[in-house]
Formats: sequence, C-alpha cells, structure tokens
Amino acid sequence: MASDGGARMMDGHRHPLWKGTSVRSTLQDLMRQLPAVNELLDAYGGRKDAVRERDAKLLTRLARRILDAERHRLRQEAEKGLAPSPRPLDALAFEMNRALTDFDRPRTHPVVNATGVVLHSGLGRAPWPDAAFAALEATRRYCLLEVEAEEGKRRRRDAFCEDLLVELTGAEAAFVVNNNAAATLIILNTLGAGKQIVVSRSQMIEIGGSFRLPDVFEASGCRLREVGTTNRSYVRDYEAALGDDTAALLLVHTSNYRIVGFTEHVDLPELVALGREHGLPVIHDVGSGSLIDLTPLGVPDEPPVQTSVKAGADVVCFSGDKLIGGPQAGIIVGKKEWIEKIRKNPLARALRIDKVTCVALEATLKLYMEPDSLFAKVPTLGALTESLESIEQRATLLQRALDKVLDGKGAALLLEDTSELGAGTLPTHGLPTLCVTLDIKGVGATDLARALRTGRPSVFSRIKDDLVLLDARTIGDDDVSLIAEALQHIVEDLDS
Repeated sequence: MASDGGARMMDGHRHPLWKGTSVRSTLQDLMRQLPAVNELLDAYGGRKDAVRERDAKLLTRLARRILDAERHRLRQEAEKGLAPSPRPLDALAFEMNRALTDFDRPRTHPVVNATGVVLHSGLGRAPWPDAAFAALEATRRYCLLEVEAEEGKRRRRDAFCEDLLVELTGAEAAFVVNNNAAATLIILNTLGAGKQIVVSRSQMIEIGGSFRLPDVFEASGCRLREVGTTNRSYVRDYEAALGDDTAALLLVHTSNYRIVGFTEHVDLPELVALGREHGLPVIHDVGSGSLIDLTPLGVPDEPPVQTSVKAGADVVCFSGDKLIGGPQAGIIVGKKEWIEKIRKNPLARALRIDKVTCVALEATLKLYMEPDSLFAKVPTLGALTESLESIEQRATLLQRALDKVLDGKGAALLLEDTSELGAGTLPTHGLPTLCVTLDIKGVGATDLARALRTGRPSVFSRIKDDLVLLDARTIGDDDVSLIAEALQHIVEDLDS
C-alpha cells in the first residue's frame, strides 16, 4: 500500500480524491461503506427462501469471500492511484448468486475433446468403456472388495484383475498399483534397493510432469548404472557393467520418443539371455502397454505385453489408461517369485488401487476376452482404428451444423490433417483425419479457442495457421450438437 503521504497515479500525480487526506483514512472510510455479512445475505436471500434452501455456513463463507475480494479490489485500485468506490449492494448480491453457481458446478466436468489427441493427459487420457462405467454402480454401496463370499475370508482386492491379466498375458502372476510410475518405483525398490540396476543411457526417459527415470531410481533406493551411448548400446556394454552388487537388468520401451539413424540397441531376448547367464532378473517397462498386436492396424512400435512375457522378461510393467483404454493404473505382470516379493513390499499398501479402479479395470479387461467386439466397446481402440471415411462423415455433419450457426458471420470448412495418439505414445505416428476449421469475423483464433474452452458446453480445440481446428477423430456423434450449442452461445455474445 502507498504511504500516508498520498496515493500514486500512473503519471506520478495524485488523484483529486486523495488531496488533503491520507490513503489509509480514505480506505477506512470506503471499507466502512461495505455491507456486513448479514446485510449481504439478506440482499441475496430477498424472500429468505434462497437462504433457507442452502446451508447457512456455506452462504456465510461465500459472503465473506466476496467481501474480502471487494476489500482487496479497493486496496489495489488505491495503490494504483485510482479513485475506488465500493460496488452497490445489489451488485454484490449478484456476485453471491454467481459464486453459488460456481460452487455447485463440478470443477472436473465433461468436455468435448476436439483436439485430435486421442489420449489427452489434460482431459483424462482414455475415455472409459461403457462397461467400466456400468461396473461403478457396485461401488456406490458396500461391495465385495477384499473378502470372498463363500467362507467370508479376506482376499486381495486385485484378485479378479490378476486372474484376467494372467489369462490375457500368459504371465504367472500380476499385481496392480495406481499408475506406471508407481509400478516402476516399487519394482526397483523391491528388486534393487541398495544395489545396482543396469540400463542403457538411451532409455533415461522423461515423460509428462517432469517425471524422470533417474529420479525414480534415486527414490527407489537403488543405484543407476548407465551403459552404452545415446544412440548405440551393445550386450557387451551391459556385461561389462555387471558386478557383485548388480540386482537386475532394465529395458525401457521409449514410448514418447524415437532415436533413428546410426543406432544399435539391445533387444529383450538378448537381455533375457544375458540375465539368465548371470542369474539376474530382467525388468521390461513397456510404458503405454497394449494387450493386442496393433501392427496389422497400422500402429507400429508398440509390441503387446504378451511378447515381453514370452520373451522371458521376469517383470513387465505398463499403464492401464493408455492403449488398454481403462482407468489409471500401473499393471505389473511376470514371474510369480518376483510378483510375490513386490506384493509384500511395504510400499504396496501406499500405492494400491482403490475400489473404483478395481472394478473399472476388471470390467475393461473382461472386454479383451471377447476380441471380436473389442474395438466397438473400447473407445480408445475405436478412435485409434476408425476409418477415414467414417471420420469424414462426422466432420461433414459438424461442418454443416456450424455453418448454419455462423449464418454468414464466419466460415466452417473441412480440412485434411493429422491426429495423434498422445500421452507419450507413438510420437512419430500420425493418424490421418478430417477437421472443421472455424473462423469468426473479428475474432482471433486464440480468443475463439478460449471462448470454446470456457463456455458451456466446454470444447477443447487446437490452433493451426491462425485457425481453430475441430478434429472429428476425437469427437463422438453426440458431440456435434454440443459443439454447435457452444458456438451458438459465442455468436449470441458477439451480437449482444
């Protein structure tokens, strides 16, 4: 706050309001003009029924928040040398209504993903299958989570998921934690705490949120031994690094980047052979994780988990909310000897999944038991493999709907472009798509994209060449009307 000597203005002169008085005393006078909390509640309640319908403590908290914000505004304007004045009571009462509306609106609300990023981390990654949502009904009440019904004895909460994972991957055992970073942490801590784990320098990855593999090594209590160079590693590099304190060999699938050109890398069978020769377990972090072979569908470089198991990896870990298309989870499969040790690690309690993840993951995994209908039931796989012809049909419907809303105030046109899988998966593999470009006269692309995001319904798009793009690959048929509704609100605001 400015000193009692006077308020500052942007040009260095004092505002007439402050002449002959102090900023502090003038502010005190302004603060006294603000209503008391009860006065604001009375103005908001009017007939009192609005207040009676809501908890008095909540309304009081909101009223105090609004009055605090008003005091802060007055101070800020005074410090800038302006001539602040309190807003009238009816305006503050309107703020009460808006604050209550904002409070009732969930912060995590549904949005339309028109970005073209199938696995959008900011928008919740994989959209769940209907079966996973239906399974959540069981979690609203007491449910059979850690007890079996026949004898009433306790059982593991992930037992059903383990049965399915063993069946689907061919592994001896399975264990599930809350994400793949947690899976990596508990594996390294169990197999290598206080010891050395050998990994290629080219696999020292960083993924979203500044998650770095070397940091996980440090947190797990094991020592990292990098071998090879960024672009070339050989079996002899691993072998030369082995010592009495070596606990395991690690292979990391680089899901979120590729090194091409003059390269040489050790593949899993080679590493497994080295591990068996020296009596060392081999860990394979496959990252995104797929339970089916996507190569015939034009998706390369994402080997299914079953391939790692068959190759002899002792422990394999991967995500549940990427290519599998289920809830967030870190899935660990492999040899029973190692899975049991991981399960008994004290960290297992801290990293375990909750009942919602249990039932949603189980429901998702069951879909993989019926492969003929899999792509129709798992939205991620459907979006990944949808034909360009089908996408074009949806894009055309969207273009016509938006063109009707614009009514000459702008243009909505079709554009061929490329979608991406996202979440650090298949970074070099684009997906051909059809987009609708959106352009409104007098409105910049950045402002238009912001208006779409902050509106209701909320629509997330992408910007290319100063145009807003709505990618038809990641929108559903029901989203067409929602996008048109969002645009209608924007057009109406421009007209008002």
